[in-house]
Amino acid sequence: MPHAGQLGHVTPQRMAFAQPLRLRSGAELRDYEMVYETYGTLNAERSNAVLVCHALNASHHVAGTYEGQDKSEGWWDNLIGPGKPLDTDKFFVIGINNLGSCFGSTGPMHINPATGKVYGADFPVVTVQDWVDAQARVLDALGVQQLAAVLGGSLGGMQALDWSLRYPERMRHCIAIATAPALSAQNIAFNEVARRAIITDPDFHGGHFYEHGVVPKRGLRVARMIGHITYLSDDAMEQKFGRELRAAELGYSTQDIEFQIESYLRHQGDKFSDYFDANTYLLITRALDYFDPAREHGGNLSRAFASARCKYLLASFTTDWRFSPARSREIVKALLDNKRDVSYAEIDAPHGHDAFLLEDPRYHGVLRAYFQRIAGEQQP
Repeated sequence: MPHAGQLGHVTPQRMAFAQPLRLRSGAELRDYEMVYETYGTLNAERSNAVLVCHALNASHHVAGTYEGQDKSEGWWDNLIGPGKPLDTDKFFVIGINNLGSCFGSTGPMHINPATGKVYGADFPVVTVQDWVDAQARVLDALGVQQLAAVLGGSLGGMQALDWSLRYPERMRHCIAIATAPALSAQNIAFNEVARRAIITDPDFHGGHFYEHGVVPKRGLRVARMIGHITYLSDDAMEQKFGRELRAAELGYSTQDIEFQIESYLRHQGDKFSDYFDANTYLLITRALDYFDPAREHGGNLSRAFASARCKYLLASFTTDWRFSPARSREIVKALLDNKRDVSYAEIDAPHGHDAFLLEDPRYHGVLRAYFQRIAGEQQP
């Protein structure tokens, strides 16, 4: 039996779709599969479902553990479970793996039914809007017509926002954490440098490296190192590593590891290159770049949110310089311009962008109170 506050073992499920999915690019994706997990129980009124949208290198495995696997906790296990801020004794929580991922849903590593070969670089470009449309089909099949809430952090927050704009009648609350209404030029620049590291790796082979039996690990390592720097605050990095040397003395080398921060980044890069797909990295970072709901409204974010109907909770972190509080406040202003019901929490946390994944008591307190409010609305 699981301990109090733990979900225990969970099992991924698969759902196949024969009906083509029309993508924003104009391409169609045929005969695809979506992988998902659910936690808790859908109530008789089917009114307590919460969709959790994942960020760049996460997946459908939001909470719980896998039987027989050590260290297999879901990526938001500290937030979701019995008695936790998103309480699975009260809510039916759904995690869906996005198309183009390398964690089960149809992506570049799968067979293209049109050719009988692995998609590789031929997998179509996907957007946040495409992911939301695919998620809506999964919810249709699960019999969930209206969500109590859509929750996401970072890129997941962008999906939550898009849900509120394109399916306004299908959700009652949008909870967007450490996110932005569009990437800044600096953020796009970081993504491009990471992509170039992968594309210029000699083992990339134009994205068809599977056929050559190789993996562009060098590029993936550098991409992850670049990304990881942006997820941490300067203060957090200083506190954790400072200028601590790996050895007792300087080695006077331009190529060997001298500082502990270098060792940490290389370790993160090595781990990432062992499990993440290079084409998936290109697809997901491009989806980040493309997200910009104001673009179709002459750059006016307030007009973009005119179709919104649900209630909102926005939260940001003071030391998050990649998705800074100023970007969340842009969204808050656009919602207030449309007289939407919006709550906003700006949390003084030292961890940088990664704070949305961590167990900060103030942050979790905000989410606990908000979900209690949602649960209270469902009482007869």
